[in-house]
Amino acid sequence: MAGSTFGNIFKITTWGESHGRGIGVVIDGCPAGLALCEEDIQAYLNRRKPGQSRYTTQRKESDAVEILSGIFEGKTTGTPISMVVFNQDQRSRDYGDIAEYYRPGHADYTFDAKYGFRDYRGGGRSSGRETIGRVAAGAVAAKLLDRLGISFITYTRSIGPVEISAFDPDAIDRNPLYMPDSDAAEKAQDYLEGCMKRQDSSGGIIECIIKGLPAGIGDPVFEKLDANLAKAILSIGAVKGFEIGDGFAAAHASGSANNDSFYIANTGKTAKATNHSGGVLGGISDGSSIVLRAAIKPTPSIASPQKTVNKSGENIDISIHGRHDPIIVPRAVVVVESMAALIICDALLLNMTARLDRICDFYRHV
Repeated sequence: MAGSTFGNIFKITTWGESHGRGIGVVIDGCPAGLALCEEDIQAYLNRRKPGQSRYTTQRKESDAVEILSGIFEGKTTGTPISMVVFNQDQRSRDYGDIAEYYRPGHADYTFDAKYGFRDYRGGGRSSGRETIGRVAAGAVAAKLLDRLGISFITYTRSIGPVEISAFDPDAIDRNPLYMPDSDAAEKAQDYLEGCMKRQDSSGGIIECIIKGLPAGIGDPVFEKLDANLAKAILSIGAVKGFEIGDGFAAAHASGSANNDSFYIANTGKTAKATNHSGGVLGGISDGSSIVLRAAIKPTPSIASPQKTVNKSGENIDISIHGRHDPIIVPRAVVVVESMAALIICDALLLNMTARLDRICDFYRHV
């Protein structure tokens, strides 16, 4: 299988299946000297692990990470960092019937069409559990970015028809849906209760704001910063849409309304009066906050009856049982943040070779 390696300089390879022995990641290209321990990684993994509320799968996993290589005396060595999370509560028997039919909304049919074979235990590599490796790597990237003054605020913007109308960053961690609006969070929980009673599921939108990124990061044409962010976010299994800045709303705006005026700030630096561009112009960061959004589809595993076909070519009706999230959005918040961190980290490292004067300055001081 191709496609499990991501990045250019800060490069990751994820591995493992939902119901295999474990899930892991190898990071290559992380600079030496970054203070790093398992607690740094665990803080990120805890944000995506199951069983934290009634709105997530009740699969009992500690998702405890082990760092196997690349760290010595509490700092990165510059060599590959290998990490693993061992699976503990697979219950593969819950998926026995799935071997004979294709679940609507899942990758069962497309895996069979491509490989002629699939791991039907929870979806194998197409399972949401695959994102453990992404989040573990994203935690490392985020810690490196923090050293450069770059930070992330990532949260649930909407669930079903319920959208935030206020923004209190302190509220994000005070509700199980990671919404920065307590009133909206209550309404969203009521909406989800209705979905669960109907044996149905919901989708939503995640917003990520990246602060502190300087102007000049990213490349024009095929390596645009926003294009690479789009690929990273759309590579998350549940994501069906991506926006940056005003996104699709820009199609309904006039040029005079959509353009961001420049001015000289009190610091003497060039700044923008607005941020309709979402922090990127011509594929290159403009010094404003990067603002992106990901549209997350409803969980496809639902208990209400659905129509599908089996491998014998017969039309059948199914009801999917087992332990499934009624909504993916809350656990996907940290996944979106992690993928954004990986892209920003890689782009910063690539940017170090963009200008001869800066290369000369660096080597003069070596």
